[in-house]
Amino acid sequence: MSYKPLGNRVILRIKNEDERVVGGIVLPETASNKPNEAEVIAIGEGRYRGDKLVPIPLKIGDVVVYSDYNSKDIDLDVEGDFIIVDADDILAVME
Repeated sequence: MSYKPLGNRVILRIKNEDERVVGGIVLPETASNKPNEAEVIAIGEGRYRGDKLVPIPLKIGDVVVYSDYNSKDIDLDVEGDFIIVDADDILAVME
C-alpha cells in the first residue's frame, strides 16, 4: 500500500538509535538531547501561495532533522516508527 500525504505534509521514518550508556548509567530516550532525525518516505504536493503551487524542496530518501512539537505518530502496517509532519517543521536536510 502506498501513502500520499496531503498539502504541505511529509511522512518520515524515525531513525532509532541504540541506547547510550554514560558512566554506567542508562539514559532514557526522553532524557537525551539528541536531534530528531528521520528519513523522508512520502511528500505532499506542497502549499499554494495565491494561485501558485510551491513544491516541498525534499526528495524521498532525504535524512532530515525535524521539530516534533506538531508531529503525529502514524501506523503504516510496516516495520518502523513513522510520523507525519508539516514541511515547515523540518529544520534541516542532512548531507
